[in-house]
This record gives sequence, C-alpha cells and structure tokens, in this order.
Amino acid sequence: MGGSKMSNDYEIDVEAGMSSLSIVNTNLHERVPIEAPIVSSYNDQIRPLLDMLDTVDRLRNLNVMREGIQLPTIVVVGDQSSGKSSVLESLAGINLPRGQEICTRVPLVMRLQRSSSSEPEIWLEYSDKVVPTDEEHIAEAICAATDVIAGTGKRVSDTPLTLRVKKNNVPDLTMVDLPGITRVPVNGQPENIYEQISGMIMKYIEPQESIILNVLSATVDFTTCESIRMSRQVDKTGERTLAVVTKADMAPEGLLQKVTADDVNIGLGYICVRNRIGEETYEEARLQEELLFRTHPLLSLIDDGIVGIPVLAQKLIQIQATMITRCLPDIVQRINEKMDSSIAELNKLPKVLNSTREALSTFLHIISSTNKSLAKILVQGDYSEFPDDQSMHSTARLAKMLGQFSANLQAQPQAVTNEFLMDEIKREILTIHTKPVKFITETWDYIEEVVLSVLTKYSENFPHTQSSLKRAGRNLITKIKEQSVNRVMEIVEMAKLTDYTCNPEEMTVYTQKIAAQGSFINVVQSNTSNFCTLTGFGNVSISHLRKYDAQLLRQAFDMKMRIAAYWSIVVRRIVDNLALYLQFSVKNFVNSQFQKEMEEIGEGDVEKMLEESPSVASKREKLKKSIKLLKESKDVVAAIVDEN
Repeated sequence: MGGSKMSNDYEIDVEAGMSSLSIVNTNLHERVPIEAPIVSSYNDQIRPLLDMLDTVDRLRNLNVMREGIQLPTIVVVGDQSSGKSSVLESLAGINLPRGQEICTRVPLVMRLQRSSSSEPEIWLEYSDKVVPTDEEHIAEAICAATDVIAGTGKRVSDTPLTLRVKKNNVPDLTMVDLPGITRVPVNGQPENIYEQISGMIMKYIEPQESIILNVLSATVDFTTCESIRMSRQVDKTGERTLAVVTKADMAPEGLLQKVTADDVNIGLGYICVRNRIGEETYEEARLQEELLFRTHPLLSLIDDGIVGIPVLAQKLIQIQATMITRCLPDIVQRINEKMDSSIAELNKLPKVLNSTREALSTFLHIISSTNKSLAKILVQGDYSEFPDDQSMHSTARLAKMLGQFSANLQAQPQAVTNEFLMDEIKREILTIHTKPVKFITETWDYIEEVVLSVLTKYSENFPHTQSSLKRAGRNLITKIKEQSVNRVMEIVEMAKLTDYTCNPEEMTVYTQKIAAQGSFINVVQSNTSNFCTLTGFGNVSISHLRKYDAQLLRQAFDMKMRIAAYWSIVVRRIVDNLALYLQFSVKNFVNSQFQKEMEEIGEGDVEKMLEESPSVASKREKLKKSIKLLKESKDVVAAIVDEN
C-alpha cells in the first residue's frame, strides 16, 4: 500500500505482513522501524496525532455533540452474527458480551489507549458514574451497565456507554459499537426492534465526520447485507466506508473476487480477518490468522496489505488521523460560532429583577414599548417589526376592511315598494343598519388581536404580568367597542331623520334619471307591456300603476328618482363618517387610552415580575451550561490548534 499523509513530516507506510510497518520521515528520507505486536504506529514522532485523538476524546467526554458539533468517529456496524464483537475483541484484546441474541443494546464507545504499564486499566463511564473493572469481568460489567441504561430484557437505547481500555499493545482508537441489525424480533425483543436499531445506526453514520466500519461475514452475499444498504444511503461514493470481512476461514471460495470486484462500492477498501476460535488466546489467534493467509491455497492469493487484524488496526489509525486532521479546524470554528450564538441569546434574556424599583422600571418599559409598537402598526403604517406577518400590517388591513364594507353597503338591494313617499328612505336605512354595526364590531375584534399579539411579544418573559396586561387590554377594547357601536347607531339614526344633502352630485344623478320620466309614463298608459326597463332598476312591473292618472305618476316617478339619487349620497356619508370615526378612535386609543389603562394595573402586578417564569429560568440555565461546556471545549482544542 502507498503512504498516507499524517502530518507535515511523516507518512505511515503499511507493507505486507504483521510487523513490516514503518514511519517514513519525509524530510530526512529515513525509514524508522517501530515495534508492536498488533500496531506499530506509536512513537514520539507521531505523538501530535495521538494528542489530537485525546483532544477529540475529551470533547466527546464533555458531550460537546449535544451542542450539534459533530466529532470524527469510527462507527462499527454490521448485521447480527456478522462477527462484529470478534473484531472488536481482537483489536482491544478483551472479551465482550456474547450470545445468540442481541448483545449490544446501547452505543458502546470503546476508547483504546496504548499504555506502557504491564497492568491494564479498564473502566466504564455512564450516568455520571465511573465503574472500574478488569479483564475477567468486562463482559459482566458491560451487561450490568447496559441494564441500568436500557433496562433489563431486550430493549435498546441510544444513550451511550463508554468503555475505556488502557493496555499494552492496543491501538490508539476510539470506536462506537452499535447493536447488530436484526429484522425479526425474537425471544421478547420489541416488535419494532429493526426500526429502533436502524434509526440509531443512521443517527451515528449520517454525519460527514463519521467513518463507517462495516463488518461483513464472508459467508454471505455482500450485496444483500442490510448494513451495506444503510451505509450506502449516507455514503453513496463509499469514501467514508471501510469493510472488514470476517470468517474468512469459513468461506474462502470466491473471497478474493468479492473484495477485488467491490460490487458494493467500498471506497476505503477491504480488510479480511480470521476470528478468534474457541479458547485461543489473542496471541495464538494472530499467529493462526497469519498462518491461514500465508498458507491457504485460496486465501494466500489475497494481497498481504489487506489481511489481518494488525493491518486493520493500522488502517483505522491512519483513517482516524486523517479525519481528525481534516475536521479539527471546522470543529474549532463551530465551537466558536455556537458559543457566540449562545452568549448573544443569553444577553437577550431579560435581566433578573432584584428589587421593586427594577420591576417597576421594567413594567413601564413593557407598556412604553407596546405603545410605540401599536402606534407604528395601527397609525403610522410601519410594519418593520412584523415584515412577514401580513395579519400585523394593520393600516393596510383596516383600509381593505373599509373598502369591502363600502362595496357591500352600496350593493345592498333597494327596497321594493309601491309607495313613493318619504318613509321609503327610512325603509332603505333600516335594511342596512346592521351592516355598519357588524363592520365596527369586526374591526375592533381585529384590533384586539393586534393589541394582544404585541402585548404578548413584549411581556413574554413575565407570564404573571402578561396575563394581567392582556386581561386589561381585552377589557379596554370591549369598552371602546361598545362606545363605537353606539356611535354607529347614531350615524344611522341621523341618516334616517333627513333627506338633506348639499352634494351637487345628487342633482346630476337626479337629472339623468328623471329624463326617462316621459317614456315611462307613455309605456304605463300604452297598455302594450306590463314591464318597463329603467336604468338602475332593471325590469319594473307597471301593470298596477295603470289605475293612476299621469300627474300622479309623474309625482311618484319624481319622488322615486330623488330617493334613488339621494341613496348613493346616504351610503357614502355613512362610509365617510365611519372612516373618520374609526381613524379618530384608533388614534385616541393608541395615544391616550391604552397607556393610561395599562399603568393603572401596574401597582398590583409589579411584585409579580420579580418571579422569573419557569421557561425563562430554564432557558437561562440551559444557555449557561451550554456556554460553560463550549468554553471548556474551546480550551481543550486551543492547545492542540496552537501546536499545529
């Protein structure tokens, strides 16, 4: 295999076999041999990379991922019984829980760290606990911790469990082992076990920072593996996917063709391994693995650079180092951006009120801010506070409502009557008097919605005071609405009492309509038709008028046309009066009534403002914790970034 760039001066070169790994100093062109039974990559010269790994692990322990910051992660996936546990055991040199059913029920974060000490250090971290264990009791400890996290039985949980192993001859790696994929629930497993596990897997492998370690059994057709289907969903090109083929000794026929043809698009390549069998020690298993791939007539044909647990370990270190080096600058940037955002959000929260004086000042500020906002919205036509909320563009909305009211009023059909007398006007007014009342009521209902929305915005952090302010706002609007209805009724009554107008348009309209008087009388007296067409009236029945003489008909027609001419003036007058009154009352409400009414309730509600709402208190605490975590994370990465 060719070298893979790790830092400015060093490349890792993996040759065939278990121990022919070396570090090439690209400046001095020297090959430095490194000794290690399973991984030969640990050396002071590449310590910076291991420092990066430690940095990422510290960020993981700080749980920075809950802030939406993804970390480079090797995620181990595979179908149930694919040999996933065996691979991880071989890498770590420890025994994990085994069984025919699902054993891994939570994400197991395995942090392997090479130690010079002959005595291994092993412990579990979960639920804010640190539980020491040893090689003999690891499986038992993992099962007990899993029961605490996911409950006893067969249920799964996406709450992670961390296993830390400091031991001789293990690779410096951090991997997340996920439950094996199973489609059919058995022996008490939840009916939706597949959906739970697949959802958990997708959550971990979807981020672009994740390296997918796909464990495949040599005994199956790779194209049918569910783990392959899942990884291809999020990594179509395979550039983040490395495949480990287990059980090579059980199905050697055709394995060479499967890993070289790559029908499932594994971008980072394949590593073929032999699982530990029975009571073999890990050292014995590695010797048997080396012997198998060197002497088997079929498996020996596979390139030495893609076989064996040592090669897998080295490959993972190489991939991990590349990913961390690539991602670290972005991680730093995201931490800074997230911290700046959280600080800004915290600063926007209202300060904690510690005295009645502060509470009173804040209360008056709420009233003043609301009043200024209402003036913009209801009077000035300034929508800058709510640019995208059409319902808050009130001057435009009120103008539209008034226009619709005017059109609706003018479309009111005129009363049909045979009496051409003055009381006809009264009947016309009576047929429309409900419309102005309905209009003014709907208008103030809308204004009430606007007022309550603005009050809610400016008092959202003080729920006790908010309820009082909104109640006072409703009461004030109700009082104004009653006054407005009374005023509208007065306008209607005035229209009923007189037919006076000085508007010259009335005479113009009357002159146009009275011009048809002669032809109308002729049609009535001719007995040729029972209907007559009149502009503005349509087909009018005239048979009942033939008993009246021409002079009386002229008087009746004249009265009818005067009423018709006057009707448009009446409608316009009502609309104009309502428009003027509405404009006046809205301005009076904003400029005087609102602030006075709100300030009157201040004395009793100011003390309540000293109590911070649970939602604001919770948000404040959450932001403080977030900022603390992000600051700690920033400190963690600062040193490693400065060095590189």
